[in-house]
Amino acid sequence: MSAGVTIRMPPLGTSRSLLKIGLVIFFLLTGGSACSREKPAGVLKIGLSEEPRTLNVWLASDANSQKILGQIYQPLYRPEPAALKLVPWLAESDPVFDPETVSYTVKIRAAKWSDGSDLTSADVAFTARLIKKFKIPRFSAKWSFVTRIETPDPRTVKYYLKAPTAVFLSRTLTGPIVQKKEWESAARAAQRFEKPLAALLNHKVTQPVSSGPFTLTQWRRGAYLHLQQNPYFFGRNLTIGGLMLGPHVDNLLFKIYGTSDVAILALKKGAIDMFWQGIQPGYLDDLAQDPAIRTISSAKSALYFMGFNLRRGPFNDLALRQAAATLIDRDFILTRVLQGHGQKMFSVVPDGNTFWISPDVDHYSEGLPREARIKRAYDILAHSGYDWDVPPVDAAGQVQAASGLRLPDGAPMERFTILTPPADYDPHRAMSGLIIQEWFRGLGMPAYARPMSFGALLQQVKERHDFDTFILGYGKLPIDPDYIRGMFYSKYDRPRGWNMSGYRNPEFDRLANASRQVIDPYQRRELIWDMQLLISRDLPYLPIYKPALIEAIREDRFHGWVPMQDGIGNIWSFCRLRPTVSEK
Repeated sequence: MSAGVTIRMPPLGTSRSLLKIGLVIFFLLTGGSACSREKPAGVLKIGLSEEPRTLNVWLASDANSQKILGQIYQPLYRPEPAALKLVPWLAESDPVFDPETVSYTVKIRAAKWSDGSDLTSADVAFTARLIKKFKIPRFSAKWSFVTRIETPDPRTVKYYLKAPTAVFLSRTLTGPIVQKKEWESAARAAQRFEKPLAALLNHKVTQPVSSGPFTLTQWRRGAYLHLQQNPYFFGRNLTIGGLMLGPHVDNLLFKIYGTSDVAILALKKGAIDMFWQGIQPGYLDDLAQDPAIRTISSAKSALYFMGFNLRRGPFNDLALRQAAATLIDRDFILTRVLQGHGQKMFSVVPDGNTFWISPDVDHYSEGLPREARIKRAYDILAHSGYDWDVPPVDAAGQVQAASGLRLPDGAPMERFTILTPPADYDPHRAMSGLIIQEWFRGLGMPAYARPMSFGALLQQVKERHDFDTFILGYGKLPIDPDYIRGMFYSKYDRPRGWNMSGYRNPEFDRLANASRQVIDPYQRRELIWDMQLLISRDLPYLPIYKPALIEAIREDRFHGWVPMQDGIGNIWSFCRLRPTVSEK
């Protein structure tokens, strides 16, 4: 099979058609005909560790469902790979803001759906109204400030807002657009139920209509999903975000593997071209033996941190939190726990997000050796009224084993726990908890790391607020740092709220509110920087690290992967990849 030949699926309805489909899928899975071992260059085979849970875009919160649907449902704007700047995608130009009416006007590209029908402003407006009407989780908050939507013509949408809202561009207009024809009847049917939202989320989708570079042709559960090039993709031969788009791959075949071990073996055998999941460093030496396999390390938009309960003692005392921050050696965790595959973090904004990260956050004794850290932490507590039966620093200024730490009121510090996920869920966080436990004990603090199931940990922290400290992480943060507001805004200090530490600071709330209303990005950045400084000073969370995302690919059949934050598994790659060699 020659490169660039598109496999067209025959219409359904006859046994002969079904036989043809079966032969096509057999050819894709085996990489050739029954009498040939050669692989078709037009089929990119991707390994997934788990089955997607759904093709209903409104229900899809798991990563594997989003990987599939990300090739199908497209946004108006998306970040380009190099600087993560928002660029027009389905939109043809930047939105135009009218301050008098507090409205944005968006022009849409000439685009079609995979069924050949035009993608118009009616689809865009329908998507927004559907989200608002059903209050769809994960989406509705991004639309709550939009009061009215107009469609003056098939390629123009006008949004009216209650007030200028910065996240409208970065969060609202980056969501997926669905086809009105596909979803209108499902929405109408859902409204007849007592719980319309549940009915909409339970709506079964088998053949989603696509505006993306690929469209789904078959899902055989437990085995594979076959996506075929969408002949109507609007981006073909366009330069967007500085890159000329294809796609140049005829088919995507997502193969399901139960474990990383099985998927890595398939990669080594050439059964797949990419394993679309971060791999553990333990696989690297083995993969390095194969010259056709390349591993790529990418920065993640992530945050792994220690959180403190500010609602009760002992960590409602800033001095104790500062002493704890001084003791934590990020270099040790990076080299010993992450084996060098990660980065230290000092702000709640990842450093790859160069526009928004503050350059002035406190690094809390970064670079000091262990004894110097203990001495500095001892000074912080001693000057704040803490005492010890045996202090960590003796009269000669030498570090010694400490015991019997007493609070400023003279009461002995009671045993406290550092909650972590279990090692089989995240070995990095579990091991970090044990190491930090020993560092705290070196100061005389009776710390005990306690692994617990992830669900139980969240219930303990988010719902019951019954904890002392914890180590958790956000594996994929949005580029827009508005999430800082959710993490620390005082009104979100409630059961199941995002303010897990119970942080309450009127100045932070003022800055957070202002940051949502400022449209100018440079003025807003000043506010976001001030918010980061407050968090760095008050320490409801202590950022520690973010692991690197390590991905593995074969280079003997395809080239053109596009690196960006959060990895090469992105739509830019799938629109740019080309066969490495033409096969006969």
